[in-house]
Amino acid sequence: MDARRHIDDLAAFVTASPSSFHAGAEVARRLTAAGYAALDEGADWSGIVQPGARVVVVRDGAVVAVAVPGDATAATPFRVLGAHTDSPGFRLKPAPSFSSNGWLQASVEVYGGPIPPSWFDRELELAGRLVDRAGSVTLVRTGPFARIPHLAIHLDRELSTSFAPDRQRDLQPVYGLGDAGDLLPHLARLAGLAADEVASWDLITVDTQPPAVFGADEALFASPRLDNLSSVHAGVVGLLDAEPGAAIAVLAAFDHEEVGSESRSGAAGPLLEHVLERVVAALGGSRGDLLRSLASSWCLSADAGHAVHPNRPDKHDPVDRPVAGGGPLLKINANQRYTTDAVGAALWARTCAAADVPWQPFVSNNAVPCGSTIGPITATRLGIPTLDVGTPLLSMHSARELCAVADPVRLAAASAVFLSAAA
Repeated sequence: MDARRHIDDLAAFVTASPSSFHAGAEVARRLTAAGYAALDEGADWSGIVQPGARVVVVRDGAVVAVAVPGDATAATPFRVLGAHTDSPGFRLKPAPSFSSNGWLQASVEVYGGPIPPSWFDRELELAGRLVDRAGSVTLVRTGPFARIPHLAIHLDRELSTSFAPDRQRDLQPVYGLGDAGDLLPHLARLAGLAADEVASWDLITVDTQPPAVFGADEALFASPRLDNLSSVHAGVVGLLDAEPGAAIAVLAAFDHEEVGSESRSGAAGPLLEHVLERVVAALGGSRGDLLRSLASSWCLSADAGHAVHPNRPDKHDPVDRPVAGGGPLLKINANQRYTTDAVGAALWARTCAAADVPWQPFVSNNAVPCGSTIGPITATRLGIPTLDVGTPLLSMHSARELCAVADPVRLAAASAVFLSAAA
């Protein structure tokens, strides 16, 4: 796939994935359309997961897909591409709405680490899941619905020089007019329910401006949620393009990375371990076979990274200067915020050479601590050697992030080689 076709498909994937729940469902939809069988975690997998099988499991906002080569045994190693489906935003509270001075407002809580000023004066939608009193789940999205309004500069002359919004006072979106209103009936109608049938919800704000290619030579791509749907999409494309090889190929897209991964569908939870253990058992293996398999396995932790910012190059390492359009990053940190070591770096170099794509090392400025990924969590939980990679971005955690059109397809190509165990 060429870079522009890949970017157009990434844009469609992002648009179909406003929440982690939608992202998990979209991954499963694409894979089942390509012949993967949807598995129920409560079912017996023996006779289903066998050599040649391609299966996918969805748990809340997470999804794990497995492609078993035809000659696999219970001790065949795994090649795991790990990513995450969630992005920063504002989550709807249990009391979802209130009125203030003639405005109807949604009551929201900050999720993860968004850049709050970037969310102001944008038409937002609410997206996620509603749960009825019987426990049934319905995915919903409102379309353009709400807006976080700036205070006019005439009312605060300091806005032009400094702006630090109060996370409780200033971030509550308006969605209508009146002195009394209830958001719940509107949400219930989207799910075909009466308001009194809705028991609870997991809904997050989403920027509704579509992704766009723009700039000189149409070299730039702006979109919501590139952190980290760019990696999830690369994993799906890579899994579908991978040739059956000497390893069992796995895509593991977790939820809740932006808030620490500590959940049943996060990387710190047991989801991936359970799936891998059940795959080995279905192939006739024992606990010992699982441990043998893990000892020879690899995990590629794919999460977006930072290109050098043109206006603030001082925030980056003075020597390693990754640029947009220069290929995916290999993320390295001495304090194990990223898990790449010398052996993993050599594997990544071989992988990118086999995929015929350039790559760039990334290290943080010593005075600017970096974030972390699912990589250290997965390595700690399973003992799988792990390396960290990702697409270089500007404006990470903004409502709208930016990358080069050329880079996402390169990550997908390298992912296909990695999952094929071809390097």
